[in-house]
Amino acid sequence: MDFVETDEHRDLRAAVASIAAPFGGDYYVDHARRGAECTELWHALGDAGFVGVSVPEPYGGGGGGLVELALVCEETAAQGAPMLLLLVTHAISAAVIAEYGTEEQRKEWLPGLATGREKVVFAITEPGAGSNTHQLATTARREGDEWVVRGEKYYISGVDEAEAILLVARTGTDERGNARLSLFLVPTDAPGLQQVPLPVDVMLPEKQFTLRFDEVRLPATALVGDENAGFRQVFHGLNPERITGAALCVGIARYALARAARYANEREVWGQPIGAHQGVAHPLAKARVETELAALMTRKAAWLHDRGLPAGEESNMAKYAAAEAALAAVDAAMQTHGGNGVASEFGLLPYWGLARLLRIAPVNREMILNFVAQHGLGLPRSY
Repeated sequence: MDFVETDEHRDLRAAVASIAAPFGGDYYVDHARRGAECTELWHALGDAGFVGVSVPEPYGGGGGGLVELALVCEETAAQGAPMLLLLVTHAISAAVIAEYGTEEQRKEWLPGLATGREKVVFAITEPGAGSNTHQLATTARREGDEWVVRGEKYYISGVDEAEAILLVARTGTDERGNARLSLFLVPTDAPGLQQVPLPVDVMLPEKQFTLRFDEVRLPATALVGDENAGFRQVFHGLNPERITGAALCVGIARYALARAARYANEREVWGQPIGAHQGVAHPLAKARVETELAALMTRKAAWLHDRGLPAGEESNMAKYAAAEAALAAVDAAMQTHGGNGVASEFGLLPYWGLARLLRIAPVNREMILNFVAQHGLGLPRSY
């Protein structure tokens, strides 16, 4: 085993950091408070080739894998500017289109995704299904040469920033009553598609939406991959979503700990820096240990995925560990700052909200524990 990062990956980290750092925490927090898109940073990363680092080269991308995309996610977050839409636009949508899309779909969508000038978000979650994908109720039925979509999705991120939605819909039912699923590319301006903002109290640049599909008509060419094979195709994107989510959490933790360490070295009480006290130092040190452990599992999961090896348990473990580490790191950083931890001047609270959200999404910690218990320990399925 070789745990030394390659020169190529070190250079990638440094290049991404050099672009993201001038934007940094002040830029991100300002946009998060206003609910404003981080367009300037997204375009800067796109122009340098980093948004599309994992898009295949024939379509204008960098030709890298999930390891490289995870590094971009981590490093932007470590500079204080976590880009949540990298998870859905590239870890899921671009990867699924590249793997299962027709050549026409690849040519239409991947170049824009590679440059960062277009986004395709992902819609699977429904109010009545929760984590039970088999019970999705949004349907797509054939009518001649068209598909007609009816149903509702919610907690769909960044719809207002996107040109299209990669939609998961029921196109049949199997013998056990579970949904047969298919994937569709739906333009965000499609007639019959209603986008309703979903208010949340978390400070984020990315907005959340409820989507209502009222007899939305799509051409036959909107189908991605094979009809009724969507369940398998979706899971091609879900492990990468967990891994890039983990990388984002690792970056958030690194940023929070760097801020806390600087404050603990500079802030003096009773004649010495507060970082000299174990009551301040130990929570930060513990959070650093947890962050490094999460980073190792994240890299392992990405490495396995890029080699076509089973990575389900590792992806879930990475997401679990990284979300816990990020939340602990931001909490420790806020505690280190005392009352300043919630002061607007120091801008830490938005990161706590995002870390807390990532403990729930894209898969909650309880479902991860269910997965590990069943698949890692061989225990009976509990749900």
